[in-house]
Amino acid sequence: MSNTSQQTPAIGVIGGSGLYDIEGLSDIEEIQVETPFGPPSDTIISGDMGGRRVCFLPRHGRGHRILPSELNHRANIWALRSLNVRWIIAVTAVGSLKEEYQPRDIVLFDQFFDRTSQRADHTFFGRGIVAHISFADPISENLRQLLLTEARTHGKTVHDRGTYVNMDGPAFSTRAESETNRKLGFDLIGMTNLPEAKLAREAEISLATLAMITDYDCWREEEEAVNAHAVIEHVQANAATAKAILQTAIPKIPETPDWPEHQALDSAIFTTPDVWPATTSQELEPILGRFLK
Repeated sequence: MSNTSQQTPAIGVIGGSGLYDIEGLSDIEEIQVETPFGPPSDTIISGDMGGRRVCFLPRHGRGHRILPSELNHRANIWALRSLNVRWIIAVTAVGSLKEEYQPRDIVLFDQFFDRTSQRADHTFFGRGIVAHISFADPISENLRQLLLTEARTHGKTVHDRGTYVNMDGPAFSTRAESETNRKLGFDLIGMTNLPEAKLAREAEISLATLAMITDYDCWREEEEAVNAHAVIEHVQANAATAKAILQTAIPKIPETPDWPEHQALDSAIFTTPDVWPATTSQELEPILGRFLK
């Protein structure tokens, strides 16, 4: 059982490619969380930043050990919610599908398109409890606007809004896939962020993403097709930018979790609590705790 009700609401940071640690934390503690869904990507680094409690999780593990298709998203989000994380800033490396979205630019997108194949693993519900979250607007607009304002103060090109298409990976796109995604009007492509956003909404966490562009996928024929070595310098530069934005943005997040996402389950749960299976209820206590009182 979690002890979320006894903890100060925290801010989670999920670090993407190149972001394996976070600067500016004091009173640091490493927390190993056991979850009903297996182990999260790594231990969670908890500490203080600007008077706020922050919980940092490197998405791919320190040393970048976990493929996008191997990520245990349920364990990651459950672990953060069990520590009373109520906001998540997800830092994500992405490919650009637009000429004007250049490597090292930042995009504060507001929409997703799902091309994943593991959707059964992208929900906490089932096993006797049915819920259907509202996901028309998948990004927390309040948090997105805050990050947008802060990102613009760091001297980088920042783009407002856009659509992120989530593929499985781990291989990058074929040219045919890249061109199709462009013709459909998508702006960015990545392999990780949509499952995080779905699960965060189910866990009543406000999530927004700092999308850091590393490449042009493979549609831009005058550019080298994306590969791991070609993007490493962009990844490193983007990580430094993300760290700077986090240090100014985190202290400005409200202390009280009262945004729309923080009550997302009020209109989502179909199954009446009196028939919830005890095992499922216990596993989801960090998420459903307020309904179990």
